[in-house]
Amino acid sequence: MLFPSVSISGIPTVVTAALIAIDIAIRVVAIGIVPRNRRPSAALGWLLAIFFIPYIGILLYLAIGSPKLPKKRREKQDYIDSVIVGNTKGMKQLGDLATLPGWVRSAAILNRRLGALPLIGGNAVELLDGYQHSLDAMTDAITRAKDYVHVEFYIFALDSTTTPFIEALESAANRGVKIRLLLDHIGSARSVGYRRTVNRLDAMNIEWYRMLPIRPWRGYYQRPDLRNHRKLLVIDGSVGFTGSQNIIDRSYNKKVNLRRGLQWKDLMVRTTGPVVDQINALFVSDWYGETNELLTDVINVLEPSDLDDGLQCQIVPSGPGFEGENNLRLFNALLYSARERVVITSPYFVPDESMLYAITTAAQRGLDVQIFMGETSDQWLVYHAQRSYYEMLLRAGVQIFLYKSPYVLHSKLVTIDDDVAVVGSSNMDMRSFSLNLEISLMVCAPEFVAEVRKIEDQYRRDSRQLHLENWVQRPLWQRYVDNLCRLTSALQ
Repeated sequence: MLFPSVSISGIPTVVTAALIAIDIAIRVVAIGIVPRNRRPSAALGWLLAIFFIPYIGILLYLAIGSPKLPKKRREKQDYIDSVIVGNTKGMKQLGDLATLPGWVRSAAILNRRLGALPLIGGNAVELLDGYQHSLDAMTDAITRAKDYVHVEFYIFALDSTTTPFIEALESAANRGVKIRLLLDHIGSARSVGYRRTVNRLDAMNIEWYRMLPIRPWRGYYQRPDLRNHRKLLVIDGSVGFTGSQNIIDRSYNKKVNLRRGLQWKDLMVRTTGPVVDQINALFVSDWYGETNELLTDVINVLEPSDLDDGLQCQIVPSGPGFEGENNLRLFNALLYSARERVVITSPYFVPDESMLYAITTAAQRGLDVQIFMGETSDQWLVYHAQRSYYEMLLRAGVQIFLYKSPYVLHSKLVTIDDDVAVVGSSNMDMRSFSLNLEISLMVCAPEFVAEVRKIEDQYRRDSRQLHLENWVQRPLWQRYVDNLCRLTSALQ
C-alpha cells in the first residue's frame, strides 16, 4: 500500500502528516510575524525557539511574545501624559536650560518628549546610602504626613524589618491621612509571607491594589513578565523618595539567601521641591492604570515661580506603556555625549547592542569608563549572561569592579562627567529597557555629582577590579555556560 494506515511508530499517517503540516506552517508564519517592530536580536531569539521547539516555542510566544501592555493600558498612559503636559505649562521656563552644557539640554528635551515631564529647578536631593537608614527615613516621613501618602514598590512585604514602616502607614491612616498603596503582583507574590502581607493590608484603613495583576479568573491578564519595577514614596506632595530599594528585609527572607548570607546594598534618594510633583505624577499614572481613578486633586500645576534656586531635576518614566524605550534612549544619549568619564552601577548588566556599542565606544574614545557590578548575584541566569560581556568590555578599555560578596550591589546609578547623575530603579538590562515599568531621576548639578562620587569611591574600595589576563583564563565550562545564558537574554 502506498500510504499505510499506521506509521512505523504507531501514529496514524494522517496524524503524522497533519503534525508535519502544522510544524511547517508555524515556521513559515513565524518568519513573517515575529520580527515585526522587534529588534533583530530579539526576533532571532524567538525564531530559534520556535524552530527548535516549535510547539513549545509558539505557545511561549503567544503567552509572553508581546513586549507591550494591552492597548487599553497604553491608551491610559497617553491620556495621563497629556494631563501631565497640560499641568507643566511654560515648559521653556521650567529649569534654567541656559546654564547647562548643550548636550545636557538635548538630553532634557529628549526626556520631555518621551516621558512628558520637563527639567525643573528648585529642588533638593539627599542620597540615602544604607538599607536601614533609607527605610528609617521613609518611615519618619510617613509619621509626619498630614494629608496623604502614596506608596508604590515592586516588592512590598511584611517582616520584622518592615514592620515599623507598615505600622507608620497604619498609624497615619488612623489619624485621617489618606493612604494609597500599589505593589507589583508577581514581584510581591513571590516573596516570603505574601499572604500574611495581604491580610495585614486588608485589615488596615487604606486603599491598596496589585499592579499588573495576573488574575484571569477576574479578568486581569497581560504578558506575565511585564512588571512594574518602580520604587517610590510621596508624602503630602512635599517629600518624595525613589531609588532601588524594595520594602523587604535586605536578605529578601529567602532560605537560599540566608544560607549564602546574601545582603542587598541599595541606594535611595530623598527629594523636596517641584520634582516631588513629578514622582507623584508617576504614582497618579499607575493608580489610574490600575483603578480608573484619576487623582486630579493631587496633580499640581508647575509655575516658573516655583523653580528658583536648587538643583535641576527631571523624572524619566519608562516601560511597555510607552512607544519607545525611554530609559535606554536616555542612557545612550548620555553615553555618546560624555567627554571625560562614565561610571555605571547595576546589579544586572545585560545590555542590548546599542548600549554595548555606546559603552565600548566611550572607552575607545579615551574616556574613563567604569562599571560596578556584584561579585555574586541572586539571579543565576542573568549573572552568567552578564559575564559573557566582560571580555568585550575589558578589551575595549572598560574598567570592571566586582562588589565583594556576600553583598548584592543592587544600586542603579549612572554618572556622566561632572554634570549629570541618574539614579532610580532601572537596571542595565533588556528587561528594564523593554519589559519593566521603571523610574529614573536625572539630576543636572555638579554639586550633586560630587556627592555621588563619594558613593562610587566607597563602592570601589569594597570591590575587586577584574583584569583581562585573569578573566580569559577561566575554565572552558564557565565560558560555555555564560554564552549559553546570553542567548536567553534576546527573548523579549
